[in-house]
Amino acid sequence: MSQNSLIIEVKVKPNAGASQLRQNESGQWIAQIKSLPVDGKANAELIGLVAKHFACRKAAVSIKTGSAGRLKLIKIEAPYEVSAQCV
Repeated sequence: MSQNSLIIEVKVKPNAGASQLRQNESGQWIAQIKSLPVDGKANAELIGLVAKHFACRKAAVSIKTGSAGRLKLIKIEAPYEVSAQCV
């Protein structure tokens, strides 16, 4: 891992009413995704959601582990924005 990247663990909840990425009180990232986990649609939506949240390009976001599961490790390459709610 380069010193300019960030890795977060995200618990994904597919088939939600609205898409959102948030951090709960214990610091765990939760992603609610509208898409169903079919043909990579949920993963693609997750990458877009993470990129939007961290104000970076989609190409800077990758799923390192858990692409077929609900618990995923996401790598975000710099430059990215860390908002006050992320710290």
